[in-house]
Amino acid sequence: MSTFLFVVPPLAGHITPLVAVADRLRDRGHRVVWSGEESIVRRLAGSGAEIHPCLAGPVDVDIRGAELRGYAGVRFLWEEFLVPLAEATYPAVVEAAVRSAADVLVCDMQALAGPLAAARLGRPWATSATTSGPLRDTFAATPKVQRWFDDLLDGLITRTATPTRLATPTRLADAAPTASPVRADPAAAGGSPTPGTLRLSPHLVVAFTTQALAGPPGGDSLIGPDGPPTAWVGPSLPLPRPAPLGSGPGGPQPGRPQPGRPEPGGSAAAEAFPWGRLDPGRRLVVTSFGTVNGQVSGEFLRTCAAALRTLGDGVQAVIADPLGAVDPAALPDGGIAARFLPLVDLLPRAAAVVCHGGHNTVCEALGHGVPLVVAPIRDDQPVIAQQVVDAGAGIRLRFARATPTIVASAVREVLDDPRYRSAAARVGASFQAAGGAAAAAEHLQRLAAARSPVG
Repeated sequence: MSTFLFVVPPLAGHITPLVAVADRLRDRGHRVVWSGEESIVRRLAGSGAEIHPCLAGPVDVDIRGAELRGYAGVRFLWEEFLVPLAEATYPAVVEAAVRSAADVLVCDMQALAGPLAAARLGRPWATSATTSGPLRDTFAATPKVQRWFDDLLDGLITRTATPTRLATPTRLADAAPTASPVRADPAAAGGSPTPGTLRLSPHLVVAFTTQALAGPPGGDSLIGPDGPPTAWVGPSLPLPRPAPLGSGPGGPQPGRPQPGRPEPGGSAAAEAFPWGRLDPGRRLVVTSFGTVNGQVSGEFLRTCAAALRTLGDGVQAVIADPLGAVDPAALPDGGIAARFLPLVDLLPRAAAVVCHGGHNTVCEALGHGVPLVVAPIRDDQPVIAQQVVDAGAGIRLRFARATPTIVASAVREVLDDPRYRSAAARVGASFQAAGGAAAAAEHLQRLAAARSPVG
């Protein structure tokens, strides 16, 4: 039996894919320990999860970051969130690795404290690439930005290198560089940390996508013959809940236990959704921009509602509207708006999805063979949106410049041109063939057995 320490940021989309992997590892007789913010890990991984908290409470990301675009958004993400998060959590992650006697650390690509701790303790680690955007060298064409980024990570490495006493879990706002007194053996894990190994482990990268979507290695890819060993396992997709008996088309049966764990958009949303209002004779178009984009997506949601009204009675709109931005009177005839949508249950019935290019939403749609209209907002969403276009599975729009006419035209095209659905089905088939969570668990088990880089 091996012990795996999963190091995760306080972001649901980065935790959820690993929950299924943790389940598969436990099924194989291994022990899984989590290092993260306890309340969100407990909510997603379940009450029985073994957790070493690394933050004293939930984290509220400054809403200013949601309004930034381009380089300003990238700078905010790294300078104001990810690097302070790494400094705040590093001592507790080291302590968790030591106390759990972890054989392997599995580190989300945005939880930089994980590779820092693993390299300094001489433990092998795997990078959990829950989104494929950072697998591309997005700074390659901008040397000035690349220097800023490398200097930022070099500074993090330097500030966390001084041995002091371990700290108790802290709040992100009170972050201070406090490292571990544990004697490190970096040579045992391939050397001291570098900006490159903080981004991608030299031992193993578990990519929750496939080359059918992300594209083959080459060009600006960080994955390739000279890059780290990479397991293309496909997304760790949730399974749709069973349909109800006698409650109209499609919904989960109220009052019955459902697979999975409670989360926004999960079983609670499924039970609250008005399944009886879905019309099987109309093509279902689902619009979802994620719960964290509510502050900036309201105008776009209103644009989508206006666009979908023009498509006529053959289309039914379902819109995720977390902040109530869309006036119910503005909805298309028969349209449904809800604060949270049971997306995994709606997708088997959907004809198209309009979204922001979040990796989980895109993969869930393509996993069901559903074509997309993608309007990326920030972070790696433009990269994911372009991957959808390059795969032939959808159309990309400019978030800030979309009009009802533009949105309606794009939705009509992906609905009426069968090539988009065929391409989406092709990508979805690659996901199924890649193995998902079970394949990820197999690769991690091999890494633990070898205690050396996986080839």
